[in-house]
Amino acid sequence: MPIELKMPALSPTMEEGTLARWLVKEGDAVKSGDLLAEIETDKATMEFEAVDEGTISKIVVAEGTDGVKVGAVIALIAGEGEDAAADEAPAAKADAPADGKAPAKAEASKAEAPKAEAPAKAAAAPAKPAAPATAEAATSGDRVKASPLARRLAAAQGIDLAGLSGSGPNGRVVKADLESAQPAAPKAEAPAAAPAPAEAAPAEQPAPKAPATSDIPHEASKLSNMRKTIARRLTESKQTVPHIYLTVDIRLDALLALRGQLNAALESRGVKLSVNDMLVKALAVALTEVPSCNVQFAGDQLLTFTRADISVAVSIPGGLITPVVVDAGAKSLSTIATEIRDLAGRAREGKLKPEEYAGGTASLSNMGMYGIKQFEAVINPPQGMIMAIGAGEQRPYIVDGALGVATVMSATGSFDHRAIDGADGAQLMQAFKRLVENPLGMLA
Repeated sequence: MPIELKMPALSPTMEEGTLARWLVKEGDAVKSGDLLAEIETDKATMEFEAVDEGTISKIVVAEGTDGVKVGAVIALIAGEGEDAAADEAPAAKADAPADGKAPAKAEASKAEAPKAEAPAKAAAAPAKPAAPATAEAATSGDRVKASPLARRLAAAQGIDLAGLSGSGPNGRVVKADLESAQPAAPKAEAPAAAPAPAEAAPAEQPAPKAPATSDIPHEASKLSNMRKTIARRLTESKQTVPHIYLTVDIRLDALLALRGQLNAALESRGVKLSVNDMLVKALAVALTEVPSCNVQFAGDQLLTFTRADISVAVSIPGGLITPVVVDAGAKSLSTIATEIRDLAGRAREGKLKPEEYAGGTASLSNMGMYGIKQFEAVINPPQGMIMAIGAGEQRPYIVDGALGVATVMSATGSFDHRAIDGADGAQLMQAFKRLVENPLGMLA
């Protein structure tokens, strides 16, 4: 029996992915550890390694195919001594997860054919003219082979797949084959004149068509898996998590002075502390001091954590990712600085491991480098809070009972009110302010 290669779950939140590129082709011999494909997840583009040895006998899902569900069969490996041709039968069954409902209908028609071949053909004959050509190609037993992406693009552009020659595996029509194809004008108008079947307009696609009546010049771009996940999770957060916001103004002069002294001492070790590194440490220590805020709402339970793992928001091309500094309260500032630099660098290259951005008990998002004075961040579920950091700037400030000028920043905590009361949130903000204004306290 051939070995089925299935779409892996490469991140904790991944439900489907895009098979961006195959690194092998049919007939290639592979062994454990060989790179097979590049898969775009909701967080990054990651490489998929082989676990078993054998020969790639069939590539089921063509590269460029999006919306491939986790667990769907994407390729078949023939073991030693197996005939690659014998893998064709199970491959047809493996198409089901990638192509949706259409293969199920095709299997049903094949199963009924041996029982009464002639009557089946006679009954099917009058039914074919009543269905649009694209629907017939998608649902008939001898349907045109095409990737899900190619089907959606063809439906949107009014292109008849039956008239195309596929360049994908086994003649499969892929996205590249549509670029030189000319849309059929009559078919493009057909959906407006006649009732279109469900498969002609997939349920997940109506949103982009809604604003198409606008005369404003624009360019439509397909959402990446990362952007889809960001949209889904933040919508979920604002709809299901009751946010409460608490803001304090914090004087930074003492922290900046200490940072300068520490950087001078650490220069020989090649370590340079940023203000953000010190704020991560301050938040972790504050959460340790106020454990009622180091919590997570979990239905009928409240989880109280015994260490503070801080997720640090990092902007990357196409989105945002939050690598985690584990047990930040117990680590030195130099260790935190080194870890954050490494995590942020690999995050921008899409090389983080899932365990490096999963979890976290609280988050910190710093937009001070953009000159943002103050903002309210959205909680990253299932965490219970996030600290939003604004820019440090010269402001009038009461210093030793007299009006003076100081470097001040605004910090806003967003708290899940289901798990954290306002008074507890206020205690955390008070502890965070004290640690930043008296930074030696976080080093004790």
